[in-house]
Amino acid sequence: MSSFLYFILPALGGYTLTSVYLLKNPLILHKRKRTAFYCSHISHRGGCGEKIESTMEAFTHAVEKGTQMLEMDCHLTHDGHVVVSHDENLLRQTGHDVTLSSLNLQDLPLYKERLEVTFYAGRYSSGADRKFALLEDVFRKFPEMPVSIEIKENNSQLIEKVSDLVKHYNREDITVWATVNSSIMKKCRTMNGFMPYSFTVSKGLLLLFLFYSGLLPFVPLGESLLQFYLPRIINRTFIPEKRILRNNLIISVLEKVTMRKSLFKHLAARGIQVHLFVCNEDEDIKAALDMGATGVMSDYPTLLSSYLCRARSQD
Repeated sequence: MSSFLYFILPALGGYTLTSVYLLKNPLILHKRKRTAFYCSHISHRGGCGEKIESTMEAFTHAVEKGTQMLEMDCHLTHDGHVVVSHDENLLRQTGHDVTLSSLNLQDLPLYKERLEVTFYAGRYSSGADRKFALLEDVFRKFPEMPVSIEIKENNSQLIEKVSDLVKHYNREDITVWATVNSSIMKKCRTMNGFMPYSFTVSKGLLLLFLFYSGLLPFVPLGESLLQFYLPRIINRTFIPEKRILRNNLIISVLEKVTMRKSLFKHLAARGIQVHLFVCNEDEDIKAALDMGATGVMSDYPTLLSSYLCRARSQD
């Protein structure tokens, strides 16, 4: 036993020291990613706290307020149009219990006049524009604006049409594949491998395992973005549907495990952007940036711009 420890302890110590050193100096082993965009200001659903979510009015307002990236979700209508919408079922957004995929574009209902902000319970947005936006209209109006597109459905036709639009408007380098599902992400990357892509849930869990095991500095990563909840908003501004996430002890543990500044600094050094969401108060924006996030996603683009402007003036 003593001879075993004689060999294993020095090896373990050497591994630990090497891992810690490379965690802080990742470019020794890895080439830094060079994305065509770097975004500190991201508008969630187009800034849905200030205008009705995912409408052209919301996107236009966010861009005017200084956003550097638009975040959105897409679905496919029955007649094959790619529509920007968070939900497939339109009950929450319109009051009509129908699926988007069952309707032709011309038959889509309007958004409600007032829509509750998902990540800020009790707050509502409104606006003059209540029409669902086409992804093509977003690309056409904002040709140089980076966009993160979350694909929620395992729908090959939707993925293909999104890819075709991205290619048609020559924006493969500034449009991001995003999804929580690894099988969907595999289809997205197979369809268009030139677009940058974000971590899925399973790859995020793998990332945490690699970090805590010390293996992360030795492993190549294909992703260009990590987009993750800021846990402290849960049960305060965002009330989750899942009962397990309403337990404050679980949220506290989740924050301690996931919000690791050394992890975020390592990813940033490798050129992988870290976006924390959805930060709708100054204290949350500050917390995200203090934890090492390279970007903050908010429902309130005016609030976020104001905070970042004040922060720059104080530097």
